[in-house]
Amino acid sequence: MRFVLALLICLPRSLFACDLALVLAVDVSGSVDADEYRVQMDGLALALQDGIVADALVDAQARVSLVQWSGSSRQEQTVPWTALTSHADVAALAVRIADDPRLWRNYSTAIGEALGLSIRSFGDVAACRRKVIDVSGDGLSNEGVEPATHHAALGAQGIVVNALAIETDDTDLTAYFFEHLIMGEGAFVITANGFEDYPEQIRRKLQRETTKRLSVAK
Repeated sequence: MRFVLALLICLPRSLFACDLALVLAVDVSGSVDADEYRVQMDGLALALQDGIVADALVDAQARVSLVQWSGSSRQEQTVPWTALTSHADVAALAVRIADDPRLWRNYSTAIGEALGLSIRSFGDVAACRRKVIDVSGDGLSNEGVEPATHHAALGAQGIVVNALAIETDDTDLTAYFFEHLIMGEGAFVITANGFEDYPEQIRRKLQRETTKRLSVAK
C-alpha cells in the first residue's frame, strides 16, 4: 500500500483526471464599446492569475476555453480548450485571452445562442467531471432562442451556468439572469456595477466557481 501511495504522489499532474471544464463566454455585442471590451479581456486575464484562482485551476487539472458572443450566428470559440496543468499554463492562457482580437462590434445580444455553442463544445472535454459555463454580459437577450430553451440539455448533461451581470442602466439585469439564465447545482449571479467594477467581480466569480460551490441550486 505504501508503495502504491508513493507512486501516486510521484506521478505527474497531467496523468490525473480533469475535474473542471470551464467556458468563459464574453459579451461582444453592440452595447460593448472598444474600451469596455478591453476591460473585460484584461480583467479576465488578471483574474485567471489571481493566486486562489490559479491554484484551483491547476489543482483541478482544468480545461478552459473562451467564447465571444453577440447576435444570432455570431458566436465563436476564439480560444480553444486549453489544459491547465501548471501555473505556467495559466499564465500563458491569460496572455492569450488578453490578446484575443474582437470578432464583432455592432450586433445584438443572443445569450441563448451563446449557450448553445458552449454546450456543444463540451463534447471535446467529455471526461471532465464538472462542467461550467461562465456568462458575462451587460444586456437582456434580444435575439435568437431564449436562454431557458437550453435548460433541459444543460440539466441532462450536468452543466452549470453562472452569470456576471454588468449593470449599466435600470434594467435589473441581475434579476433577469437569475430568472432566465443560471442553471444547475450551486448556480449563482454576481453583479458588477458598471464595467469599471468588472475586473474585481470577475475575480470574485472565478474564485467562487473554481473552488467550492456555495450557492443554493436553482
